[in-house]
Amino acid sequence: MPVKFPSFRSRREAMPDKLWTRCPGCSEQLFNKQLEKVLHVCPSCGHHFRLPATSRLAQMLDEGSFEERDLGLASVDRLGFVDQKSYVDRLAAAQVATGLRDAAIWGFGRIEGQRIAILAMDFGFMGGSMGAVVGEKVARAAEGALDERVPLVIVSASGGARMQEGTLALMQLAKTMAALERLRLAGIPYVSVMSDPTTGGVFASFAAMGDINLAEPNALIGFAGARVGAGTIGQELPPGFQRAEFLFRHGFVDRVVHRMDLRRELAALLRLITPRAKEASRG
Repeated sequence: MPVKFPSFRSRREAMPDKLWTRCPGCSEQLFNKQLEKVLHVCPSCGHHFRLPATSRLAQMLDEGSFEERDLGLASVDRLGFVDQKSYVDRLAAAQVATGLRDAAIWGFGRIEGQRIAILAMDFGFMGGSMGAVVGEKVARAAEGALDERVPLVIVSASGGARMQEGTLALMQLAKTMAALERLRLAGIPYVSVMSDPTTGGVFASFAAMGDINLAEPNALIGFAGARVGAGTIGQELPPGFQRAEFLFRHGFVDRVVHRMDLRRELAALLRLITPRAKEASRG
């Protein structure tokens, strides 16, 4: 009679799934606690994982310096929109999943002691889509920077305008641009950081309009999708089209910055460009 040996699973397989994350770039299994220490960047291939807005702010700002504003703003269903689910149900599910009221957080904080107004978007909230609340928060962040005469930093992560709000969402493109134009006229610096993805109406409005435009490595950045673009012009698009490095080579992005270097890079840039705001205030 053949001997029956007990089956064993590897220690990694025996652990709960929530302890490990598979990298979509190289398929490496990454221990979540270790991944947190390297700011959610794969140590094997450099893939930059998408970050919740709260994690983004914690990584970028001096500890304990963030002062959130307009926490209570939340979207409403003006159109009574229903597809496979009602808009009300989608909002409720996104709020439970992320712990946020909508897809953006803004407030004031400090980077290496320098006070700034900052807004971070969360792709986990309905794809970071921009409806009336996101547009209002971007405008208020710009107005807050103008009032306090401090630089504005926006970290984008979005699939574009929120279809469930129709024309109300599209109106946010003009509203955010108007707020940024007032900031520009006052000489207040605005730094845009584009993460994966930054597309659609967000790219077509405030995301690409920084005095300095930064991007994370390999971030998808652009207006229409690559398949739509290829179909429209009837040509095959070049390799890496709409990725951060491609946009950098063609002058649409000023610099591609690894997440480990982003805080230090922002601090250095802010020290260089903030005097413009001080000179404008004296004038």
